[in-house]
Amino acid sequence: MADNGGKINTDSVAVLRGKLPSDAVIYELAELFKMFGDPTRAKILQCLQIRDLYVSEIADVLEMSISAVSHQLRVLRAAKLVRGTKEGKEVKYSLDDDHVTKILEYGLTHVNEE
Repeated sequence: MADNGGKINTDSVAVLRGKLPSDAVIYELAELFKMFGDPTRAKILQCLQIRDLYVSEIADVLEMSISAVSHQLRVLRAAKLVRGTKEGKEVKYSLDDDHVTKILEYGLTHVNEE
């Protein structure tokens, strides 16, 4: 924190507070980022960034059980990060929208910076 001699510009503080999202929105944002904090969910999202997949395909790629993948997909679906489309007896999963792709791309760019 910068040393301003102990003086607080209350007008400036009020302006900053007014620009912050509501506590409810900040909570939702924190919950969204928690979804990316699990390596298995991150791998599933990366797979779905490449192409839409069935649960069994994701399980094969990640060498996981179908039930474990299904559980993670339910969590991701509840967070509105993936969506499922019924195709016959199976469900094909995809990223929910382009925002998810951008979050993944920006995150990878950030962690790959030197």
